[in-house]
Amino acid sequence: METLNSDAKHGRYDVVIIGGGAGGISVAASLLKRRSSLDIAIIEPSETHYYQPGWTLVGAGIIDVERTQRAMEDVMPKKVTWYRQKARSVAPRRGWVILASGMRLHYRCLVVAVGMVMNWKGVEGLEETLGDHGVTSNYRPGLAAYTCSLITSMNQGRALFTQPTSTIKCAGAPQKAMYMACSNWLSRGVSSGIDVHFHSGQSVLYGVCEFVPALEGYIQHYDINNHLSDALVAVDGPCQRAWFRTQTSTGDREYDVPFDMLHVVPPHSPPWLIQDSGLADAHGWLDVMPETLQHRFFDTIFGIGDICNTDNAKTAAAVRHQAPVVAENVLSRLKERPLSAFYHGYGACPLMVEHGRAMLAEFDYNRKPVPAFPAWLVNGKRASRRAWYIKVHVLPWLYWNGMLKGHEWLVQPEGEPLLRHDMP
Repeated sequence: METLNSDAKHGRYDVVIIGGGAGGISVAASLLKRRSSLDIAIIEPSETHYYQPGWTLVGAGIIDVERTQRAMEDVMPKKVTWYRQKARSVAPRRGWVILASGMRLHYRCLVVAVGMVMNWKGVEGLEETLGDHGVTSNYRPGLAAYTCSLITSMNQGRALFTQPTSTIKCAGAPQKAMYMACSNWLSRGVSSGIDVHFHSGQSVLYGVCEFVPALEGYIQHYDINNHLSDALVAVDGPCQRAWFRTQTSTGDREYDVPFDMLHVVPPHSPPWLIQDSGLADAHGWLDVMPETLQHRFFDTIFGIGDICNTDNAKTAAAVRHQAPVVAENVLSRLKERPLSAFYHGYGACPLMVEHGRAMLAEFDYNRKPVPAFPAWLVNGKRASRRAWYIKVHVLPWLYWNGMLKGHEWLVQPEGEPLLRHDMP
């Protein structure tokens, strides 16, 4: 691996990848597995790579945060050129990316893997009080341990858990944090003294109806007050009060609630790099074809992961299925051949609902379950110890040792498109 903070004026590559997260590293590894002679550059300023799905495990006290992170140089494919700086702009009509240093990288194909941004300033007063006054979030690795300490030290009071109106990374994670807290309180015999509320800006408890009955069962089991279409808009940490905006038949209404613990999931948004690049849709997300992940208007550009405007779950499991599709289609484009690999929208979310049990929710673009295992082994509609084992032990190992190294076990790209009446 070559690492550059170069003063050179330009570089030329077969493939330039913006982003060294799950999507960027995985697609680079998949490309090199197919053609080791490819000249690939990855633009990534961070020195640390995170296994983000592990942060819910940290918040639940199951693992330490150190197990969710590794040095970026240890996961970067050896044959790529790594630029340790930010991308400043993209010029899709000219076929280059300009780095923060002013250096210009020319590409034959570009893969955009920049993820999404957590907008902590999107909730008034939130950023100033995070990590104090009982305000926490598993969406920031340095705070997941604080979540755990709040849960284990709480014996009475009011606990609020929130989910924003926006698309977010892993839509099940807000509930995972809540169920793990409730499981702890129940096991310690203090749950009767804790008033738990779930405030979600979404109109439904979960986006795939087949999994909702089981989740509603846990809402009742833990005696959780469920507030839908109810979004957090402001926090006063020192006074321990939270303000919500709820949708009613007569219009929006704001009200405030006192709390002893507040677990927040902030609004998410696309990075300005994409919003300002001419590559975005009307909402700022990378505008790609949902099955090939090729840009709608620039055929040398592809997307992977959370930045895409595709209607799939924004999870690492989705990226694992997208990576071989993008790799195959990038190679086809380099050879000027028709694209032949298709992504059917697979996403998965292991919903931890009690300590030792989880639900393995797997589904596609049609919001229909697509289980990887037979129901007698793992029934995704019910909580099981096997699904918990997969979440805690199998998936982290698969991430570090399979996905980031280009191993595509059980995720070969589909050869036929998924026919949907509403597919653009």
